[in-house]
Amino acid sequence: MRVIYKAPGSRPEPRDIPNTLEELQATVGGYIETVSLATDVAIICNEEGRLLGLERNIRFLGVDWVGPILIVGVDREEFTDLTPEAMGVLLR
Repeated sequence: MRVIYKAPGSRPEPRDIPNTLEELQATVGGYIETVSLATDVAIICNEEGRLLGLERNIRFLGVDWVGPILIVGVDREEFTDLTPEAMGVLLR
C-alpha cells in the first residue's frame, strides 16, 4: 500500500508497505493506534508512544506526535493507498 512515512528528525517520505497488521506494527514500533484525519485519510502511530518516551516527531493539526507515524488512505473499514492528490498535498 502506498503511504507516507515520517520518522522523528526526518522529512516525510512516500513508501510502499504491505497492508498487514504485522508490518504496520513493525513500522511504528508497537501496537497501532489510528486517528482519522478525514473520511479517507488516517494517521497510524504507536499506541504506547508517549508511555514509552518515544522521541517527538512533529506537531500536526495541533497534536504533538511521537515516534514514527504513517499517513494512510482509508476505504470504509480498510487501510488503503493514499490518493495521488492526498500524497501531493501532504508531501509539500
